[in-house]
Amino acid sequence: MDTDSVNSRKPATYRNAGVDIERGADMVRRIAPLVRQTFRPGVLGGIGGFGGLFEMAGNRYREPVLVAGADGVGTKLKLCLEAGRTDAPGIDLVAMCANDVLAMGAEPLFFLDYCAANRIDAERFEPLIRGVAEGCKEAGAALLGGETAELPNTYVDDGLELAGFCVGVAEKERLLDAGAVAKGDVLLGLASSGPHSNGYSLVNEIIRRKGGLETLDSGLVGALCEPTRIYVRPVLPLAQSGRIKAIAHITGGGLPENVARILPEGLAARIDTRAWVWHEVFEWLSREGPVERGEMLNTFNCGIGMVLAISSGNADAVQASLEEAGERVWRVGGIEAGRGVALD
Repeated sequence: MDTDSVNSRKPATYRNAGVDIERGADMVRRIAPLVRQTFRPGVLGGIGGFGGLFEMAGNRYREPVLVAGADGVGTKLKLCLEAGRTDAPGIDLVAMCANDVLAMGAEPLFFLDYCAANRIDAERFEPLIRGVAEGCKEAGAALLGGETAELPNTYVDDGLELAGFCVGVAEKERLLDAGAVAKGDVLLGLASSGPHSNGYSLVNEIIRRKGGLETLDSGLVGALCEPTRIYVRPVLPLAQSGRIKAIAHITGGGLPENVARILPEGLAARIDTRAWVWHEVFEWLSREGPVERGEMLNTFNCGIGMVLAISSGNADAVQASLEEAGERVWRVGGIEAGRGVALD
């Protein structure tokens, strides 16, 4: 009798199919303290329910509008895992979502994550979730729940997927959009911590051409894995006070594509690309690619993670407030008649 016939008569189990329920339950137990550290007023109950609960009753907003954003870490995840920076992708995940919500003028309320791999390995997964919790605390968002999925034979080798979404709230009359931007407004650029979580397919290709991650200086690897900066603490109070007209979160497409999203019809943004100091990691990418300057600006943030449109009368005060909060800020340009984004 052949082996396949014998095996077909044995009782099939979920564990034999590659999914260990107890391993998943143990993972939930291990991350529970991390999740509780992120709780804020409004959270009801704990983890383990079929859904996370958040109460809006008694909220200080008169006309609250919910704002939601979803994202992933992308191909930066692969680089960070190879480099052993398993905490960084979790922070990136929260940052990419929370900064998008912030760009609408909203306060992040809660976050949910989704992490999946062929096999749940607590030693590998716990640092990822620890990073998510750290990002949530920085953004002021509760880690309200999520999903850790064991999906046998789904991912290549030790690959995994990490995604999530954030929900925030804003006063209806304080929502930010392009409508408030006017000719003569000033554009302030906030320093990024590096490429954040965009352009890593190109980063990985450059690393491959160089001979792999092991050929790079450890400082450079650290800079490439540096988590995305979360701008909520310094920027949100300014947005809520009405001193910011619009915010562009500089993600995929760089400055040209993202600044264009806050421009009304008939107005253009002129940006001086010499106005700020490019992070050395961008100089390395440009040189070693080699990557032409236009391609750099259309792929990476090139040192500016967020652009704020401010009336000229408020620009000095806003810049001073941001710098007092620890941000590096530059006047990177302004709004004029025309169309699109001009890079000088």
